[in-house]
Amino acid sequence: MKKFAIVLSGCGVYDGAEIHESVTAMLSVCRKGHRYQVFAPDISQYHVINHLTGEVMPQERNVMVEAARIARGNVQALSSFDASQYDALLFAGGFGVAKNLSDFAFKDSDYIVKEQVVDAIKSMHSAGKPIGAMCIAPVLIADVINGVELTLGSVSVASKAAEKHGAKHFVTTHGEVCVDKKNKVATTPSYMLEATIAQVAEGAENIVDELLKLM
Repeated sequence: MKKFAIVLSGCGVYDGAEIHESVTAMLSVCRKGHRYQVFAPDISQYHVINHLTGEVMPQERNVMVEAARIARGNVQALSSFDASQYDALLFAGGFGVAKNLSDFAFKDSDYIVKEQVVDAIKSMHSAGKPIGAMCIAPVLIADVINGVELTLGSVSVASKAAEKHGAKHFVTTHGEVCVDKKNKVATTPSYMLEATIAQVAEGAENIVDELLKLM
């Protein structure tokens, strides 16, 4: 039985982790007979979005507390992540990746990834353990692992930013996974493309399969 660390960036596509991607990732790990532990940074999220109107709300929320909604309370601080205890690291997507785990949403190609995210990626990469990223999350890996091969679906602002950070981008479609065997990195586009929840679930299942192969 392998143990996956799944990193969330809050709760809700516009200001946190994309819920469909998060849940299908967890479900895929369990269906294959393995375990997962959810992690999130214990920090204030950039802002709170009304998911009905798209407007910013006058509230303050904590990324880890919000991620606990998806994890049913079982979430640990990303700062406590220990690569020696896990077989794979997997990032769900959502705008929280670009707002809470990095500042990509505001700086495009000049984005910076949060230190504890960098530490988690570096520690797994140094240990020769696989790392996965869904949707927009591959931009995090592009900033940390030089020359990594990845996908963000189609050619876009995000893919060009990743390439500026040294990554090699591959165009993919629904359910497809780009695998960088040298760096043990697997990525899938999820909602970076116009997708259904079924297509997102297919991508989640496939990326978990590829991470298992890289172990």
